Amino acid sequence: MKLVKNAKIYTVSGAVLENGMMLIDDTGKISAIGETLQAPADVEVMDFSGKVILPGLVDAHSHVGIWGDGEGSAGYDGNEMPDPVNGKVNALDAANPLQRSFGGAREGGITTLQIVPGSGNPIGGLGFACKSAGTIIDDMVIKNPTGLKGALGENPKKNHGQGRKQAPSTRMGTAGLIREYFHKCADYGTKKDEAAKNGKTFDLDMNLESGLKVLRKEIPFRVHAHRHDDIVTAIRLCEELDINYSIEHCTDGHLIADFLAAKGVQAQVGPGLSSRAKLETANFTDKNPAILTNAGVKVSLITDHPFLDSRYFMAYGAVSHKYGMSFEDTLRAMTINPAESIGVADRVGSLEVGKDADFIVLSGEPFTYTSVIEKTFIEGQCVFERPTY
Repeated sequence: MKLVKNAKIYTVSGAVLENGMMLIDDTGKISAIGETLQAPADVEVMDFSGKVILPGLVDAHSHVGIWGDGEGSAGYDGNEMPDPVNGKVNALDAANPLQRSFGGAREGGITTLQIVPGSGNPIGGLGFACKSAGTIIDDMVIKNPTGLKGALGENPKKNHGQGRKQAPSTRMGTAGLIREYFHKCADYGTKKDEAAKNGKTFDLDMNLESGLKVLRKEIPFRVHAHRHDDIVTAIRLCEELDINYSIEHCTDGHLIADFLAAKGVQAQVGPGLSSRAKLETANFTDKNPAILTNAGVKVSLITDHPFLDSRYFMAYGAVSHKYGMSFEDTLRAMTINPAESIGVADRVGSLEVGKDADFIVLSGEPFTYTSVIEKTFIEGQCVFERPTY
């Protein structure tokens, strides 16, 4: 058992504890938290006087472990080609827990990630959620699957229409393939149910099983969409299909913020600290998270690692705060909002009794240029300690 004491603790779910204490049991769970706690005499004490503690950060859209960080093209395992429809694949089968990107996530204070396939295909495959420390990926998983990745816009067009001279070559084609896929999934589900009802054998189709999970609202459809028209198309498709969804990136969200709020959109916004490197990001602004949040959209900040290095996730939060996102909203967008979005808020995203003891220790207040992450803990164990230079 361990006792954290003398730190300023931002619980996210409740009041800020100016002189906080946290008791961690031997399973890595928080057994008590407050300003006055009774602890056993033989407890291991961690005194963080003058330090600030936050819940471990949650990154709701990352390619950590599947994108060749330090490995070059041999490690680019995020997009399965040439088939544009890949419901059968799962990012879990490509994740390398010893890739240096996991270390970068821990250095950046990220303790939980949703790792998703890339955006090269209209239907890209399944994502999963895991902790950022470990050697066996299966032992790190906390939820699998967490959603089915889809993509609109330039990437599917470029990878297929331009690169392989096959569909999709237009935005129409991309939307058409997505629509066609889910209608095939619906027909497949009907036949599967009929076979079960009549006690008949049925051949599983793993490509359609993933879409069926989406149609039955077991998992959401997570749609890559930067430009405003692609975002609207994503919403149109998802409403037509009556499925749960999130908008991944939502770069032009600030242009249609009231529309997104009225639709109740969950926006995974990022990567930040970015250039306007392509057609779809011409309207990029650092004000986007604030504009969306202030309009009433539920925002989660994301790294999209490696497109924003996970080590700089806190800097993205600081910039979002600088450009109008309140301190509280910024903190929630990096903790509890993404935890809820990926369905793991029962374990992470805030510091509460019964949740995992995942937290980071800062030298000072978050989102200031002088404050650094000194330590990262997962389930009560220190998994990163800032070197002394």
